[in-house]
Amino acid sequence: MIDPQITPNFHLKEWKTHDGTGVPWDLIENVTKCAHNLQVLRNEIGKPITIISGFRNLTYNTKIGSKPTSQHVKGTAADIKVRGMSPKDVANAIEDLINDGKMDQGGVGVYSSFTHYDCRGKKARWRG
Repeated sequence: MIDPQITPNFHLKEWKTHDGTGVPWDLIENVTKCAHNLQVLRNEIGKPITIISGFRNLTYNTKIGSKPTSQHVKGTAADIKVRGMSPKDVANAIEDLINDGKMDQGGVGVYSSFTHYDCRGKKARWRG
């Protein structure tokens, strides 16, 4: 299986659905955009980022109880963890980079064990 590296620290396979479904070709551009934004975060914090959920096909997304309008279905989102940083600290770093114009505006959600980021193009904030 081909696993293209889409940024210096991210590979396409990191975005596949947990049921094993890969990213559809028509969403590769969205995933690449999200990966480039997360690469900015990675470069800034100097720590590896683990993507715990990237692209989700609609079947899997429904199965886990997420909305059909989820940014994950569009390939524009990732739920992430950074070892040694709390989800709130990660969110704060993302917020700073957005405010500095280094990351795209989008959704930032803080959950108990991970941070959600998406590059939807407009501001959305929440706590999970």
